[in-house]
Amino acid sequence: MPAGMQATYEYHGLVHRAGALFAEGDFSGDENAIVDFKYSASPRLTWWFDHHQSAFLSAEDRAHFEASQEAPAGGQRKFFDPAYTSCTSFIAHIAQSRFGFNTAPVAELIHWADIVDGAKYESPESAVEMAAPAMKLTLIIEATQDPEFIPRLIPLLTEMPLGEVLGQGFVAPLLPPLLERHDHAVGLIRSRSEERDGTIFFDITDHPMEGFNKFIPYYLHPQAVYSIGLSKSSFRTKVAVGTNPWTRVPAANLVNLAQICERYGGGGHARVGAISFPPDREEAARKAAMEIVAELRAKNPAARS
Repeated sequence: MPAGMQATYEYHGLVHRAGALFAEGDFSGDENAIVDFKYSASPRLTWWFDHHQSAFLSAEDRAHFEASQEAPAGGQRKFFDPAYTSCTSFIAHIAQSRFGFNTAPVAELIHWADIVDGAKYESPESAVEMAAPAMKLTLIIEATQDPEFIPRLIPLLTEMPLGEVLGQGFVAPLLPPLLERHDHAVGLIRSRSEERDGTIFFDITDHPMEGFNKFIPYYLHPQAVYSIGLSKSSFRTKVAVGTNPWTRVPAANLVNLAQICERYGGGGHARVGAISFPPDREEAARKAAMEIVAELRAKNPAARS
């Protein structure tokens, strides 16, 4: 960009869904970046950061990425490291170490992104009871359907403490109804969830919702090791598969959930993953969920720890 010109940014949220994830028309900028999401081999993609074990949709995409790494270090613009629990901290590390970016002004943001993305909450209560401003902002961000909200919010996250962001006039009024909906989700999952042989299962497909706090099952069943939740939203039927972040089971005894989800076309991390089915394939999603439940209950790592 010529000196003196001001860059402008456009943000486009992505969700995991069945079928194609990208259209070439999505990459309409002079520079196009994907962060914390699957890889695209589009020649229009100039930046990419991800940390998911299942970052590549195909072997061809993986090969395309690896070919991009042959550029000199200063010319590399695509970065992948599944060792990072948070894509935000991964981006911060690359920005600081490769490009000299000063991360100090956004230290609070990086800290909380690492906690939220890496499920590093000190307890199920801290994850579900929503005391911290960062947790309340996460609830709002995950729920918003307003396309103007996130672009308006992002600059503020880099300019002021999270508590002040939460108090902004276009943010604060959104919270009370979402907390009420969160409480409803806790009650619904309480009534639908069953824990047996170290694994929780619940099916709430008859109560469509765009999302819910994924730590609710462990809040309700703290002794469980795994959770499988079947839910439905406007654009998919989802099988969410997770490991209790507070389990005392040794890591060596835990199952790699990303590998299980990959069998059904999903993916994720070793400790948390998901599978997306079209909304009209609810029975296929339920079949996959029940197969995973049976597999995890049969292995029951709690009995071996």
